This record gives sequence, C-alpha cells and structure tokens, in this order.
Amino acid sequence: MTGIPLVDIADGATPAVGKAVDEALRTSGFLLVTGHGVPDDGRRAARAAAREFFALPTAVKQRYAVAVGGHGYLGPGAEANAAAEGTTGPPDLKESWTVGADDPTGDAEIDAVWFAANVWPVEVPALQRELEAHMARMRAVADTLLEIGAVGLGLPADHFTRHTGHPSYTLNVNRYPPLTEVGPPGEDQFRIGPHTDFGTFTVLDREPGAGGLQVDMSGASGATGDDGAVWVDAPYVEGAFTINVGDLLSRWTGERWRSTRHRVLPPQATAPDEDLVSLVYFYELNPHTVVESLGPPVGHTAAPPVRAADYLADKLAAITVA
Repeated sequence: MTGIPLVDIADGATPAVGKAVDEALRTSGFLLVTGHGVPDDGRRAARAAAREFFALPTAVKQRYAVAVGGHGYLGPGAEANAAAEGTTGPPDLKESWTVGADDPTGDAEIDAVWFAANVWPVEVPALQRELEAHMARMRAVADTLLEIGAVGLGLPADHFTRHTGHPSYTLNVNRYPPLTEVGPPGEDQFRIGPHTDFGTFTVLDREPGAGGLQVDMSGASGATGDDGAVWVDAPYVEGAFTINVGDLLSRWTGERWRSTRHRVLPPQATAPDEDLVSLVYFYELNPHTVVESLGPPVGHTAAPPVRAADYLADKLAAITVA
C-alpha cells in the first residue's frame, strides 16, 4: 500500500470529491486523478513531438539553451533539485525542454522573468502546437483541482482561483536518458534528486519505469527509515495524472496539505535501455499574490506571508547549477 489514492474528479467541485481530495492531500500530499477530460491522443502527441526534439544532435539542441527558469533547452547537468533542500551533490540525470506562461502583464520587471516569450525549435514544428495545447489543458485541470480543494476545505470554490487570473506556470518536458547513454550514476545522483515542488499543484503525466518516481511517505504514517525517509514507488494508472502539492499551496493551507518530498530514481542496471519522458506542469499564481496561511480549523501552522514571485525566484536560484 502506497497511501496515494485514486480519485475521479469528473463531477467537479462537489463536497464528496472535495472531501476525497482533501483527505489525500492531508495524508500523502499526492493523488492520482481520473475523470480529468484530457484526451489520451493529445498527451501522446505532445510526448512524440518532444522525443523528436530530444533526438536532435546535441549541437542543435544547444542553440536553444537557457538558464533554469528560462524557456528553452536545459541540457544535462543544468539542475540539481536536491539543492533546494540545502543538499550539495551531483546534478540531475536528465535533459528538459521548458516552456510556460508568455502573456505579458504590463509589469516589465515581472514579465521579464515570469512571462518571457516561449522559444520553439524550427526543426520540430509540431512541438509548439502540441505543447501549447497541453498547457491549456493542464491549466484547466489545475484550476479545477484548486476549486475542488477549496470546497473540500469548506471555502468558496474560487478561494484559490481568484488568484490565478494571470498566473505564472511552467511545463517541463523531462527526458530521463538510459543507463547506456549516461553511464553509472554517481553517489547520491538521481534522475531528479529529492525535493519538494514550489507552486500550487503539479500535474504530472509520466511513463512508468524501473528508474521512476518515488514519494517520501514518512510523514504520512509516522514511520521513518534509517535516514528519516520512507521512499515508496508512486503507483501508476494508465490515463491518470499524478498530482502533488507545492510549497506555496501547503503554506496557504497552514500546512494542512503536505508538500511532500519526492525523487526520480537513477537509471537502473536491470533496465539499461530505459528512456522515459515526463510532462510536468507546475502551476503557480498571479506573481504579486501574497500567500498567507489559513488559520484553524483549516490550517495548523502559520508561516510568514510571502509574495509568490519572490518565493519562486529564490527556489529556482537554489537548484541552478552554476
């Protein structure tokens, strides 16, 4: 048993669905959702276009290279997600294509960081079409989840979404290369090192594998391993999205909802040719939103108020490999 439930959200923000989502987010911070309305063929097309890009020669991909937080290509060695926890270690074993919100607000300082124009590779014309469609669908799913969650907390359905009229968000298309390509991982090296996400909800469409997603369930059951963590393989259900809470949403709920540590295992010797692509949508807020913790009976821990853009910028800086 992983403690990560499967919830059908087809009925939307009803009390019953809200209660099921609230229960999952209080205990594990993760859930799988069906009934989201996103067609399978759209997700397959997005992944196929991404694979076409990743198959390009390295020199071609590097033409689109950007720093962490930018829109474009992040090559191997660009990120070390465990650094967000203050851990020093090797970079993550992945490469990524990143795009996101690009509709300017009129605030030049905010727009330069959070709404920069997306860059699209001329070599793969399908990538823009498929990823723009995927982002639109993911935003709708994320807003639905925020409405469901609000109802589950006994709040107005728009309690969170009134702050997502012009949000920042990012879609990371992560390729996890096979062992035959990257060689044996270094000590404490992962496809993505242990970390929590930073925003509201993460909506993940993943491929299952031996070197796949694990979740730290130590806080859910009270049990701990020798290092304080209890790593379990995240369950996979064909057609379902994996959802987890980010730091800002956890703070907002007074830590009622858990922003749970997770990681992606390194490539495994038992599956040396395993090559996975994940579509990871990170949903945030209007950048000037000040997140203040909800008090009892919803929340139980009051964190200092923080502006969304400031919190996210600090976290992105932490995971950037100099």
